[in-house]
Amino acid sequence: MPFSGPSPESVWVRQTDPRVKPLLADLAREYSSRYHRVLADVHHQLREYPVERFSPPDGGLLLLVVGGHAVAGGAFQRYDEETAELKRIWTHRAHRRSGLARRVVAELEAEAERRGYRRIHLTTGPNQPEARELYLAAGYTPLFDVTDPPTANPLPFSRILPSAVPARAAGA
Repeated sequence: MPFSGPSPESVWVRQTDPRVKPLLADLAREYSSRYHRVLADVHHQLREYPVERFSPPDGGLLLLVVGGHAVAGGAFQRYDEETAELKRIWTHRAHRRSGLARRVVAELEAEAERRGYRRIHLTTGPNQPEARELYLAAGYTPLFDVTDPPTANPLPFSRILPSAVPARAAGA
């Protein structure tokens, strides 16, 4: 179902922006409950992630904002010279299944491509079936056997960005 309400504004921010706090707090709660980890430890790990990893020129952090509040977001960082890694894809629970996560992924990909990346890499956890389905639906290649039940290991995905795909030969 599409997002209802005013269209969210895309805002590129630093991890220290106050509007990022709800994203990190909600991700910490989500990861803590799904993976049975201590909430304070997860929150500390997310908050203390090096700010420069999600900052230009190698990375970025995007929020979708309505009325000054983040309703979705995500980030990317350098994985290797040609590859960006998506991280922290999040949608506020009141707005899930409305297309916002797909929009975040598309905007992160577009910005990574503008910055010269040719591929995207990401991992999601085995206890996040919604994320797994999002990435499969968005055209990511799973780097694991999708017919096997998830284990405790992260589920890696990859995608070649459009600018890295050779143009079809004329007349082909």
